[in-house]
Amino acid sequence: MPHLPQTLRRLRPLLLAGASVWLAGCDMATGVATEGLIQAYSRPALEPRDGYVVDHRHPARGHNSRVHFLILHYTDENQADSLRALTGPRVSSHYLLPLPTRRLQGSPVVFQLVPESRRAWHAGASRWGNRIGLNDTSIGIEIVNQGPDQPWVGSELEPPEGVGWMPYPDSQIEALIALSRDIIERHGIEARHVLAHSDVAPTRKLDPGPAFPWKRLHDAGIGAWPEPERVAHYAQRFDARQRIAGGLPPIETVQRALRAWGYDIDISGVLDDATRATLRAFQLHFRPADFSGNLDADTCARLWALLERYQPEALATLAEPQPAEPQPAEPQPAEPQPAAPPAAPGR
Repeated sequence: MPHLPQTLRRLRPLLLAGASVWLAGCDMATGVATEGLIQAYSRPALEPRDGYVVDHRHPARGHNSRVHFLILHYTDENQADSLRALTGPRVSSHYLLPLPTRRLQGSPVVFQLVPESRRAWHAGASRWGNRIGLNDTSIGIEIVNQGPDQPWVGSELEPPEGVGWMPYPDSQIEALIALSRDIIERHGIEARHVLAHSDVAPTRKLDPGPAFPWKRLHDAGIGAWPEPERVAHYAQRFDARQRIAGGLPPIETVQRALRAWGYDIDISGVLDDATRATLRAFQLHFRPADFSGNLDADTCARLWALLERYQPEALATLAEPQPAEPQPAEPQPAEPQPAAPPAAPGR
């Protein structure tokens, strides 16, 4: 550090190597330093920087992680092209899972491209719930996977004929599970905030695609998933509605349910392209065997079951109004009767 005062440059080795020993018996303004406090930091208690020294001995308790979301992507490229793109000037992610998976002393190796404290450029124009521009509040993981075997972008609703998808090898998913668990634990990320790129940008993205094993991640403690018995319950209810009432919940109600879950969708009451793209994103995540973007009883059942499990207060707002019971008619006031004639005088 050429701009440090000469005295600090001489002290730097002592500060870096011996600060914890020196601090162990030193009084602090707010108490006595302990070995536990010292060991809580991987950095030294006193850190020389360019022209000044930072004292880390007074950590505040009033803070939390800036990270609220974990967003998963496929690269749509091979590994060499993925690295070239993600280390260039336009896009980036915090982590990249290589293919094939490499191991060091039995553990999978992942590439960290951006420190978690920094804002990576992976989500682009994005929204979930009330938060927009999710690069600010998320960690992005890119997975080397070439996605569809034919050109297809999310802005096109209809898939190419006969499109296929590259699978995710077990070794790659095992690495992803280990990495995701660690990130979720350190940042306290909610299960419903582990998302696909297609969830936060449904009209333009498809990744990580229908081959991605969301259920397997949930079984490993990562992300949300509806309870099967509740899906069956709601499916039976919506099937009965189709038979008796002649249809599914109104499009407006489904749109409100999708928005309650987190999707950026207008409440238009019309099954337009944006609504179909949002339904497709939901299906890619929670029913990848059929992601046509069409509305059906099974899709509604999964959405309602998710809301019941993770956001019951939002589900309560979707209850369809019941017909009011007929009320008994209020009694009408009696018509006034003519006054009786005066009685005849007695005899």
